[in-house]
Amino acid sequence: MLSFALRRLLIIIPMALLVVSVTWVLIRLAPGNFYEGEKTLPPAIEENIRKKYGLDKPWYQQYFLMLSNVVRGDFGDSLKYQGETVNDIIKRHLPYSATIGALAYLVALIVGLSAGIIAALRQNSSFDYGSMATAMLGLSVPNFVLGPIFVLVFALGLYWLPPARWGGISNLILPVLTLAAIYMAYLARLTRAGMLEVMRSDYIRTARAKGLSETDVLLKHGIRGGIIPVVSFTGPALAGLLAGTVVVERVFAIPGLGNIFIQAVLNRDEPLILGIVAFLSILIMIFNLIVDISYGYLDPRIRYE
Repeated sequence: MLSFALRRLLIIIPMALLVVSVTWVLIRLAPGNFYEGEKTLPPAIEENIRKKYGLDKPWYQQYFLMLSNVVRGDFGDSLKYQGETVNDIIKRHLPYSATIGALAYLVALIVGLSAGIIAALRQNSSFDYGSMATAMLGLSVPNFVLGPIFVLVFALGLYWLPPARWGGISNLILPVLTLAAIYMAYLARLTRAGMLEVMRSDYIRTARAKGLSETDVLLKHGIRGGIIPVVSFTGPALAGLLAGTVVVERVFAIPGLGNIFIQAVLNRDEPLILGIVAFLSILIMIFNLIVDISYGYLDPRIRYE
């Protein structure tokens, strides 16, 4: 297990550099630059700007300079937020995105697992049909549609919750539910399918034949095997949560990484774009590593040599 984890950790570095390299190429291929505006700058000023940020150097020198900075974890200063480093900007805005993402997945996990387990134990019941129909509805409505609907109903219609901005607990409810909705649906369907398969397996029949109660069979054997599909989904889900916060933060005016990433793209703030992309890609790969390691503890048939 330790050697497997070390090998995967060593792969993270070149993979992150590959992602950053592709992002850098796409930024350079896109038309325009960060200092262009409605008015054209005089040639002398434009030349000074290019010298200041090293844009007058050949592309390969710029590329290798960027790679060396990324390896050292230093993305430099933001091109638009004068006097602020990329690392400081990420540290300042990360808690907002982390809070929304963690709460959203926690809500999705609790509701999705509960609905999926109950639906599997009561197969073909009204609860089973109703919960799966609701899950299909949740899968069909994207969060950029669901968010404004929640705002119209609960904020502007019923006046129960604030429509936007970061504040108290009440400000978190709508963005968390918006982000969690689709993952509730996925987790409910995956849990139901996994539980149905496990509860019909031979070792569950053996456990019942030995006289174990249905509660012990469910808690000690059924859930452990039934949630393996959920664990498999956790890595991509966490990645999706990080990407989903971009839309949700924009809809609810939350100053998280997603919102600042959109501003960086609009401003062509290359260091900030590369810093956020590198940070998120490394985080996603670490999440996937944790998921793979957890397989060995949940399923005794899985071993990492």
